[in-house]
Amino acid sequence: MERIKKLAELVRPFYGSDDPAHDWPHIGRVVATAKKLSTGQAVNLDCILAAVYCHDIVNLPKNHPDRSRASELAADKAEPLLREVGFDPDEIAITKTAIIEHSYSRGMKPSSLESAIVQDSDRLDSLGAIGILRCSSVNTLMKAKYYDPFDPFAENRELDDRSFMIDHYFVKLFKLPDLMVTDAGKKEGLTRVEYMKSFLAQLKAEIR
Repeated sequence: MERIKKLAELVRPFYGSDDPAHDWPHIGRVVATAKKLSTGQAVNLDCILAAVYCHDIVNLPKNHPDRSRASELAADKAEPLLREVGFDPDEIAITKTAIIEHSYSRGMKPSSLESAIVQDSDRLDSLGAIGILRCSSVNTLMKAKYYDPFDPFAENRELDDRSFMIDHYFVKLFKLPDLMVTDAGKKEGLTRVEYMKSFLAQLKAEIR
């Protein structure tokens, strides 16, 4: 794991932005989740962890026109770093593919178990208590309101998650468990969604 430690040192400067949804603690959480999902699996753990450490070294805002290319750009930027710490060509290929395929906006199905674990781990960080915080911070950066004061839960209007934070729960976040590839990821995703639903129930009571 020495080369993973070296890689972590190389990539950490890329995570110094003011976006708390894609900062260094985000990487730490996804690393921890990826290790859990990898337990007992026949995978190259170094490739998984390397992909996690590098997956957001190019971070474009959600409303950026090139958002769908961010993971591809990150994979390209990661390649010389992976070579520097001693990854061979086959490992670099596995890692770059996992970085590219993790992206939700690209809508790609993982082509390997390594990619599936990276994708599930990153998506799990969008759910649960941390998911509530991340959703709030991302939507604040996008200048979205918390909710529509006249119809907070879109009972009589179209969902619009660019304008209202709560809408994003229904547009994307609550659908993530069904998109998980690993059984452990799906199970954890469902648990975290239930927590988020309890938050919305409390919110509904407070703003009624």
